[in-house]
Amino acid sequence: MEERSLGQRLHIDFPLLLGILVLCVIGLVVIYSAGGQDINLVYRQAVKLLIALVGMFVVAQLPPAEIARWSYKLYLVGIILLIVVIFYGDVGKGAQRWLDLKVFRFQPSELMKLSVPMMVAYYLSDKTLPPRFLRVLSVCAMIAIPVLLIAKQPDLGTALLVAAAGFSVLFIAGISWRLLSSMGILAAAGAPLLWYFMHDYQKRRVLTFLNPENDPLGAGYHTIQAKIAIGSGGFYGKGWLNGTQSHLEFLPERSTDFIFAVFCEEFGMLGVLLLICVYLFIISRGLYIAINAQHTFGRLLASGLTLTFFVYIFVNMGMVTGQLPVVGVPLPLVSHGGTSMVTLMIGFGIIMAIHTHRRFLSF
Repeated sequence: MEERSLGQRLHIDFPLLLGILVLCVIGLVVIYSAGGQDINLVYRQAVKLLIALVGMFVVAQLPPAEIARWSYKLYLVGIILLIVVIFYGDVGKGAQRWLDLKVFRFQPSELMKLSVPMMVAYYLSDKTLPPRFLRVLSVCAMIAIPVLLIAKQPDLGTALLVAAAGFSVLFIAGISWRLLSSMGILAAAGAPLLWYFMHDYQKRRVLTFLNPENDPLGAGYHTIQAKIAIGSGGFYGKGWLNGTQSHLEFLPERSTDFIFAVFCEEFGMLGVLLLICVYLFIISRGLYIAINAQHTFGRLLASGLTLTFFVYIFVNMGMVTGQLPVVGVPLPLVSHGGTSMVTLMIGFGIIMAIHTHRRFLSF
Protein backbone atom coordinates (compact mmCIF):
# COMPACT_ATOMS: atom_id res chain seq x y z
CA MET A 1 0.00 0.00 0.00
CA GLU A 2 1.37 3.41 -0.97
CA GLU A 3 2.22 5.60 2.02
CA ARG A 4 0.04 8.69 2.34
CA SER A 5 1.79 12.05 2.40
CA LEU A 6 1.10 14.80 4.95
CA GLY A 7 -1.02 16.62 2.41
CA GLN A 8 -3.08 13.48 1.80
CA ARG A 9 -3.63 12.97 5.52
CA LEU A 10 -4.66 16.58 6.08
CA HIS A 11 -6.53 16.67 2.76
CA ILE A 12 -4.68 19.80 1.72
CA ASP A 13 -2.89 20.33 -1.58
CA PHE A 14 0.14 22.35 -0.52
CA PRO A 15 1.10 23.75 -3.97
CA LEU A 16 -2.44 25.08 -4.41
CA LEU A 17 -2.49 26.38 -0.83
CA LEU A 18 0.82 28.17 -1.39
CA GLY A 19 -0.52 29.99 -4.45
CA ILE A 20 -3.67 30.98 -2.57
CA LEU A 21 -1.71 32.32 0.42
CA VAL A 22 0.62 34.34 -1.84
CA LEU A 23 -2.42 35.99 -3.42
CA CYS A 24 -3.98 36.70 -0.02
CA VAL A 25 -0.77 38.33 1.24
CA ILE A 26 -0.65 40.48 -1.89
CA GLY A 27 -4.26 41.43 -1.21
CA LEU A 28 -3.54 42.51 2.39
CA VAL A 29 -0.56 44.58 1.24
CA VAL A 30 -2.56 46.38 -1.46
CA ILE A 31 -5.61 46.85 0.78
CA TYR A 32 -3.42 48.64 3.34
CA SER A 33 -2.35 51.12 0.68
CA ALA A 34 -5.72 51.42 -1.07
CA GLY A 35 -7.54 51.89 2.24
CA GLY A 36 -5.49 54.92 3.21
CA GLN A 37 -3.07 52.92 5.40
CA ASP A 38 -5.92 51.94 7.72
CA ILE A 39 -4.57 48.97 9.67
CA ASN A 40 -8.07 48.18 11.01
CA LEU A 41 -9.21 47.52 7.45
CA VAL A 42 -6.38 45.02 7.09
CA TYR A 43 -7.28 43.37 10.40
CA ARG A 44 -10.90 42.95 9.32
CA GLN A 45 -9.82 41.45 6.03
CA ALA A 46 -7.41 39.11 7.84
CA VAL A 47 -10.26 37.86 10.05
CA LYS A 48 -12.40 37.18 6.97
CA LEU A 49 -9.44 35.42 5.39
CA LEU A 50 -9.03 33.21 8.45
CA ILE A 51 -12.73 32.27 8.40
CA ALA A 52 -12.47 31.49 4.67
CA LEU A 53 -9.39 29.29 5.21
CA VAL A 54 -11.17 27.37 7.97
CA GLY A 55 -14.12 26.84 5.63
CA MET A 56 -11.76 25.59 2.92
CA PHE A 57 -10.09 23.13 5.33
CA VAL A 58 -13.43 21.80 6.60
CA VAL A 59 -14.82 21.24 3.09
CA ALA A 60 -11.55 19.58 2.01
CA GLN A 61 -12.21 16.81 4.56
CA LEU A 62 -15.39 15.73 2.76
CA PRO A 63 -15.12 12.76 0.39
CA PRO A 64 -16.13 13.64 -3.19
CA ALA A 65 -18.95 11.08 -2.99
CA GLU A 66 -20.42 13.03 -0.09
CA ILE A 67 -20.05 16.31 -2.00
CA ALA A 68 -21.85 14.71 -4.96
CA ARG A 69 -24.73 13.58 -2.74
CA TRP A 70 -25.17 17.13 -1.45
CA SER A 71 -25.13 18.70 -4.92
CA TYR A 72 -28.83 18.58 -5.76
CA LYS A 73 -29.82 19.38 -2.16
CA LEU A 74 -27.74 22.57 -2.12
CA TYR A 75 -29.07 23.48 -5.55
CA LEU A 76 -32.70 23.13 -4.43
CA VAL A 77 -32.05 25.03 -1.19
CA GLY A 78 -30.37 27.80 -3.19
CA ILE A 79 -33.36 28.08 -5.56
CA ILE A 80 -35.75 28.29 -2.60
CA LEU A 81 -33.63 30.98 -0.94
CA LEU A 82 -33.51 33.01 -4.16
CA ILE A 83 -37.31 32.90 -4.32
CA VAL A 84 -37.50 33.99 -0.67
CA VAL A 85 -35.19 36.92 -1.47
CA ILE A 86 -37.66 38.18 -4.08
CA PHE A 87 -40.39 38.54 -1.44
CA TYR A 88 -38.53 39.12 1.84
CA GLY A 89 -34.99 40.10 0.95
CA ASP A 90 -33.23 43.18 2.35
CA VAL A 91 -32.45 46.00 -0.03
CA GLY A 92 -28.84 47.19 -0.25
CA LYS A 93 -27.28 49.54 -2.82
CA GLY A 94 -30.50 49.61 -4.82
CA ALA A 95 -30.86 45.83 -5.12
CA GLN A 96 -32.81 43.21 -3.16
CA ARG A 97 -30.10 40.59 -2.72
CA TRP A 98 -29.75 39.88 0.99
CA LEU A 99 -31.44 37.64 3.54
CA ASP A 100 -31.31 38.85 7.13
CA LEU A 101 -31.18 35.95 9.60
CA LYS A 102 -30.75 38.40 12.52
CA VAL A 103 -27.46 36.73 13.44
CA PHE A 104 -25.92 37.58 10.04
CA ARG A 105 -26.87 38.67 6.53
CA PHE A 106 -25.86 36.78 3.41
CA GLN A 107 -26.50 36.63 -0.33
CA PRO A 108 -28.05 33.32 -1.50
CA SER A 109 -26.66 34.11 -4.96
CA GLU A 110 -23.18 33.35 -3.60
CA LEU A 111 -24.33 29.81 -2.80
CA MET A 112 -25.33 29.35 -6.43
CA LYS A 113 -21.77 30.04 -7.62
CA LEU A 114 -20.91 26.67 -6.08
CA SER A 115 -24.17 24.71 -6.24
CA VAL A 116 -24.78 25.30 -9.96
CA PRO A 117 -21.47 23.75 -11.14
CA MET A 118 -21.89 21.02 -8.51
CA MET A 119 -25.38 20.23 -9.80
CA VAL A 120 -24.31 20.20 -13.46
CA ALA A 121 -21.31 17.96 -12.68
CA TYR A 122 -23.53 15.63 -10.62
CA TYR A 123 -26.13 15.40 -13.40
CA LEU A 124 -23.58 14.66 -16.12
CA SER A 125 -21.28 12.40 -14.07
CA ASP A 126 -23.19 9.18 -14.82
CA LYS A 127 -24.19 10.11 -18.37
CA THR A 128 -22.50 9.37 -21.68
CA LEU A 129 -20.11 12.16 -22.63
CA PRO A 130 -20.13 14.31 -24.63
CA PRO A 131 -23.75 15.04 -23.65
CA ARG A 132 -26.47 14.74 -26.24
CA PHE A 133 -28.75 17.57 -27.30
CA LEU A 134 -31.62 16.88 -24.88
CA ARG A 135 -29.22 16.61 -21.94
CA VAL A 136 -27.60 19.88 -22.96
CA LEU A 137 -31.06 21.46 -22.90
CA SER A 138 -31.64 20.04 -19.41
CA VAL A 139 -28.36 21.53 -18.20
CA CYS A 140 -29.24 24.89 -19.77
CA ALA A 141 -32.53 24.84 -17.85
CA MET A 142 -30.67 24.06 -14.59
CA ILE A 143 -28.45 27.07 -15.21
CA ALA A 144 -31.17 29.41 -16.46
CA ILE A 145 -33.45 29.11 -13.41
CA PRO A 146 -31.01 30.56 -10.81
CA VAL A 147 -29.54 32.99 -13.36
CA LEU A 148 -32.96 34.54 -14.06
CA LEU A 149 -33.80 34.70 -10.35
CA ILE A 150 -30.51 36.46 -9.60
CA ALA A 151 -30.91 38.84 -12.55
CA LYS A 152 -34.32 39.83 -11.16
CA GLN A 153 -32.77 41.12 -7.88
CA PRO A 154 -31.16 42.81 -9.97
CA ASP A 155 -27.59 41.53 -9.91
CA LEU A 156 -26.46 41.05 -13.50
CA GLY A 157 -22.79 40.60 -12.56
CA THR A 158 -23.44 37.66 -10.23
CA ALA A 159 -25.96 36.21 -12.70
CA LEU A 160 -23.29 36.18 -15.41
CA LEU A 161 -20.79 34.53 -13.04
CA VAL A 162 -23.29 31.81 -12.09
CA ALA A 163 -24.00 31.21 -15.78
CA ALA A 164 -20.27 31.02 -16.48
CA ALA A 165 -19.82 28.52 -13.63
CA GLY A 166 -22.47 26.22 -15.04
CA PHE A 167 -21.41 26.47 -18.67
CA SER A 168 -17.77 25.87 -17.69
CA VAL A 169 -18.73 22.38 -16.54
CA LEU A 170 -20.80 21.85 -19.68
CA PHE A 171 -17.87 22.94 -21.83
CA ILE A 172 -15.50 20.53 -20.08
CA ALA A 173 -18.06 17.73 -20.52
CA GLY A 174 -17.27 17.91 -24.23
CA ILE A 175 -20.23 19.71 -25.79
CA SER A 176 -19.87 19.56 -29.56
CA TRP A 177 -18.45 22.61 -31.31
CA ARG A 178 -21.41 22.64 -33.70
CA LEU A 179 -23.87 22.85 -30.82
CA LEU A 180 -21.66 25.34 -28.98
CA SER A 181 -21.42 27.62 -32.02
CA SER A 182 -25.18 27.35 -32.57
CA MET A 183 -25.82 28.41 -28.97
CA GLY A 184 -23.38 31.30 -29.43
CA ILE A 185 -25.19 32.49 -32.56
CA LEU A 186 -28.56 32.28 -30.81
CA ALA A 187 -27.18 34.19 -27.81
CA ALA A 188 -25.74 36.90 -30.07
CA ALA A 189 -29.02 37.17 -31.98
CA GLY A 190 -30.99 37.47 -28.75
CA ALA A 191 -28.63 39.97 -27.12
CA PRO A 192 -30.43 43.05 -28.53
CA LEU A 193 -33.67 41.81 -26.94
CA LEU A 194 -31.93 41.82 -23.56
CA TRP A 195 -31.66 45.60 -23.80
CA TYR A 196 -35.42 46.00 -23.28
CA PHE A 197 -35.31 43.98 -20.05
CA MET A 198 -32.31 45.76 -18.54
CA HIS A 199 -32.62 48.35 -15.78
CA ASP A 200 -31.65 51.94 -16.47
CA TYR A 201 -28.41 51.70 -14.50
CA GLN A 202 -27.43 48.57 -16.44
CA LYS A 203 -28.06 50.36 -19.75
CA ARG A 204 -25.89 53.24 -18.55
CA ARG A 205 -23.07 50.80 -17.79
CA VAL A 206 -23.19 49.42 -21.33
CA LEU A 207 -23.27 52.91 -22.87
CA THR A 208 -20.41 53.97 -20.59
CA PHE A 209 -18.40 50.95 -21.68
CA LEU A 210 -18.85 51.95 -25.32
CA ASN A 211 -17.92 55.59 -24.67
CA PRO A 212 -16.83 56.48 -21.11
CA GLU A 213 -15.69 59.95 -22.19
CA ASN A 214 -19.32 60.84 -22.95
CA ASP A 215 -19.93 61.39 -19.20
CA PRO A 216 -16.46 61.87 -17.64
CA LEU A 217 -17.75 63.17 -14.30
CA GLY A 218 -20.66 60.76 -14.02
CA ALA A 219 -21.08 57.22 -15.29
CA GLY A 220 -17.68 57.17 -17.00
CA TYR A 221 -15.74 58.47 -13.99
CA HIS A 222 -14.77 55.05 -12.62
CA THR A 223 -13.38 53.76 -15.90
CA ILE A 224 -11.52 56.95 -16.79
CA GLN A 225 -9.83 57.24 -13.39
CA ALA A 226 -8.89 53.56 -13.43
CA LYS A 227 -7.24 53.96 -16.84
CA ILE A 228 -5.30 56.99 -15.58
CA ALA A 229 -4.07 55.00 -12.56
CA ILE A 230 -3.04 52.03 -14.71
CA GLY A 231 -1.23 54.19 -17.27
CA SER A 232 0.58 56.27 -14.67
CA GLY A 233 2.16 53.16 -13.14
CA GLY A 234 4.41 52.58 -16.16
CA PHE A 235 6.64 49.51 -16.17
CA TYR A 236 8.02 49.59 -12.61
CA GLY A 237 5.19 51.45 -10.84
CA LYS A 238 5.30 54.37 -8.42
CA GLY A 239 6.06 52.16 -5.44
CA TRP A 240 4.00 50.85 -2.58
CA LEU A 241 2.00 53.60 -0.78
CA ASN A 242 3.00 56.11 -3.47
CA GLY A 243 -0.05 55.88 -5.73
CA THR A 244 -1.61 59.29 -6.35
CA GLN A 245 -4.96 58.29 -7.89
CA SER A 246 -5.92 56.24 -4.85
CA HIS A 247 -4.36 58.33 -2.10
CA LEU A 248 -5.81 61.57 -3.47
CA GLU A 249 -9.18 59.79 -3.69
CA PHE A 250 -9.64 60.20 -7.43
CA LEU A 251 -10.22 56.45 -7.80
CA PRO A 252 -13.54 55.17 -6.35
CA GLU A 253 -14.04 51.65 -4.92
CA ARG A 254 -10.26 51.44 -4.70
CA SER A 255 -10.11 48.69 -2.07
CA THR A 256 -12.83 46.52 -3.63
CA ASP A 257 -13.80 46.33 -7.30
CA PHE A 258 -11.06 48.66 -8.60
CA ILE A 259 -8.16 47.46 -6.47
CA PHE A 260 -6.44 46.18 -9.62
CA ALA A 261 -5.98 49.80 -10.73
CA VAL A 262 -4.26 50.58 -7.41
CA PHE A 263 -1.98 47.58 -7.88
CA CYS A 264 -1.09 48.66 -11.43
CA GLU A 265 -0.27 52.20 -10.33
CA GLU A 266 1.98 51.17 -7.47
CA PHE A 267 3.67 48.06 -8.91
CA GLY A 268 3.51 48.77 -12.65
CA MET A 269 3.51 46.32 -15.51
CA LEU A 270 6.22 44.23 -13.87
CA GLY A 271 4.07 43.69 -10.80
CA VAL A 272 1.05 42.87 -12.96
CA LEU A 273 3.03 40.19 -14.82
CA LEU A 274 4.05 38.63 -11.51
CA LEU A 275 0.45 38.75 -10.26
CA ILE A 276 -0.77 37.08 -13.44
CA CYS A 277 1.89 34.39 -13.00
CA VAL A 278 0.50 33.60 -9.53
CA TYR A 279 -3.01 33.39 -10.96
CA LEU A 280 -1.81 31.14 -13.78
CA PHE A 281 -0.07 28.86 -11.27
CA ILE A 282 -3.31 28.43 -9.31
CA ILE A 283 -5.31 27.82 -12.49
CA SER A 284 -2.80 25.31 -13.84
CA ARG A 285 -2.75 23.47 -10.50
CA GLY A 286 -6.54 23.31 -10.47
CA LEU A 287 -6.62 21.91 -14.00
CA TYR A 288 -3.87 19.42 -13.10
CA ILE A 289 -6.00 18.17 -10.21
CA ALA A 290 -9.02 17.94 -12.53
CA ILE A 291 -7.10 15.93 -15.13
CA ASN A 292 -5.88 13.46 -12.50
CA ALA A 293 -9.24 13.02 -10.78
CA GLN A 294 -10.33 9.38 -10.61
CA HIS A 295 -14.01 9.93 -11.33
CA THR A 296 -16.08 11.91 -13.83
CA PHE A 297 -17.77 14.03 -11.15
CA GLY A 298 -14.40 15.15 -9.79
CA ARG A 299 -12.98 15.96 -13.22
CA LEU A 300 -16.01 17.99 -14.25
CA LEU A 301 -16.37 19.86 -10.96
CA ALA A 302 -12.67 20.64 -10.38
CA SER A 303 -12.22 21.90 -13.93
CA GLY A 304 -15.46 23.87 -13.80
CA LEU A 305 -14.53 25.59 -10.53
CA THR A 306 -11.06 26.38 -11.88
CA LEU A 307 -12.45 27.91 -15.06
CA THR A 308 -14.91 29.93 -12.98
CA PHE A 309 -11.96 31.31 -11.02
CA PHE A 310 -10.40 32.32 -14.35
CA VAL A 311 -13.64 34.08 -15.35
CA TYR A 312 -13.51 36.11 -12.11
CA ILE A 313 -10.01 37.30 -12.98
CA PHE A 314 -10.82 37.97 -16.63
CA VAL A 315 -13.98 39.96 -15.88
CA ASN A 316 -12.41 42.11 -13.13
CA MET A 317 -9.28 42.97 -15.10
CA GLY A 318 -11.33 43.58 -18.24
CA MET A 319 -13.73 45.79 -16.29
CA VAL A 320 -10.99 47.89 -14.67
CA THR A 321 -9.07 48.35 -17.93
CA GLY A 322 -12.21 49.37 -19.81
CA GLN A 323 -12.40 46.25 -21.99
CA LEU A 324 -15.66 45.08 -20.36
CA PRO A 325 -18.63 46.88 -18.79
CA VAL A 326 -18.48 47.58 -15.04
CA VAL A 327 -20.38 44.76 -13.34
CA GLY A 328 -19.05 44.87 -9.77
CA VAL A 329 -16.90 41.73 -9.74
CA PRO A 330 -14.01 41.80 -7.20
CA LEU A 331 -10.46 40.70 -8.01
CA PRO A 332 -10.28 37.16 -6.56
CA LEU A 333 -8.48 36.88 -3.18
CA VAL A 334 -7.11 40.42 -3.53
CA SER A 335 -10.10 42.76 -3.23
CA HIS A 336 -11.47 43.64 0.20
CA GLY A 337 -14.57 41.66 1.13
CA GLY A 338 -15.63 38.48 2.85
CA THR A 339 -18.53 36.86 1.02
CA SER A 340 -16.74 36.36 -2.28
CA MET A 341 -13.59 35.16 -0.53
CA VAL A 342 -15.47 32.52 1.49
CA THR A 343 -17.16 31.27 -1.69
CA LEU A 344 -13.84 31.00 -3.52
CA MET A 345 -12.12 29.25 -0.61
CA ILE A 346 -14.89 26.68 -0.31
CA GLY A 347 -14.48 26.07 -4.03
CA PHE A 348 -10.77 25.46 -3.53
CA GLY A 349 -11.63 23.17 -0.61
CA ILE A 350 -13.76 21.08 -2.98
CA ILE A 351 -10.87 20.89 -5.46
CA MET A 352 -8.52 19.76 -2.69
CA ALA A 353 -11.04 17.15 -1.53
CA ILE A 354 -11.19 15.74 -5.06
CA HIS A 355 -7.39 15.53 -5.18
CA THR A 356 -6.63 14.18 -1.71
CA HIS A 357 -9.39 11.56 -1.39
CA ARG A 358 -8.02 9.44 -4.19
CA ARG A 359 -7.86 5.68 -3.79
CA PHE A 360 -4.37 4.19 -3.45
CA LEU A 361 -3.53 1.00 -5.29
CA SER A 362 -1.29 -1.70 -3.87
CA PHE A 363 1.39 -3.32 -6.01
